Amino acid sequence: MNQPNILVVDDDPEICRLLGKYLDGQGFRCQLAANRRQCLQRLADSRVDLVVLDVMLPDGSGLDICREIKDERPELAVILLTALKEDVDRIIGLELGADDYLGKPFNPRELAARIRAVLRRGNASTQKDGGDATSPAFRFEGFTVSPERRSLSGPDGEDVALTGAEFDLLMIFLERPGRVLSRDILMDLLHGRSADPFDRSIDVTMSRLRRKLNDNGVFRLFKTVRNGGYQFAARVDRDEEEAKP
Repeated sequence: MNQPNILVVDDDPEICRLLGKYLDGQGFRCQLAANRRQCLQRLADSRVDLVVLDVMLPDGSGLDICREIKDERPELAVILLTALKEDVDRIIGLELGADDYLGKPFNPRELAARIRAVLRRGNASTQKDGGDATSPAFRFEGFTVSPERRSLSGPDGEDVALTGAEFDLLMIFLERPGRVLSRDILMDLLHGRSADPFDRSIDVTMSRLRRKLNDNGVFRLFKTVRNGGYQFAARVDRDEEEAKP
């Protein structure tokens, strides 16, 4: 199996050195960048499966870099490193499409666990299953979702660009139509960990997904259940023929 390629972007040379050494020892291939220029150069020159990106860089904001990455390569996973109390940066980062975040200071073991969780969700091609089995396509309200291609097309036939986290959240609901899913359940299914009482990542990702499905303010697809969570209310059909290669 190919080793996942991780790009760590942080202007602290000691953090970069320690993370590079630790992640290499955890089975990843790790590249390092100290600023925006080096980050973009590494992305242009080599295949990268996931970017660990510090929000504060000397030549630009990590949030701006996250936006650039997600605009050009929405499938590329990004984990943001933020100051422990910078909730605003975390929320903005999630709104820009970041797949996860970790507050500084942090334990490298937790970062490695977050990286594995994001890669397992299928955001990187190196972690996709190699079996021959295919999954049925899902149809709802004129939309078509192909789990194999990780693609979503709208009623007009045009592709709808989703980040990895948005696509995975949609799949969670499509596989459980009509069920009310709490934030704790969604956090566990999406990120593999329990929800912090003040963690808004599920709400932010839901907001982005609703907006891209033109469900913002209409709520014909997703319903918010008071003291319960979220429910996918639209009818979901599975198309076995569409799934065949």
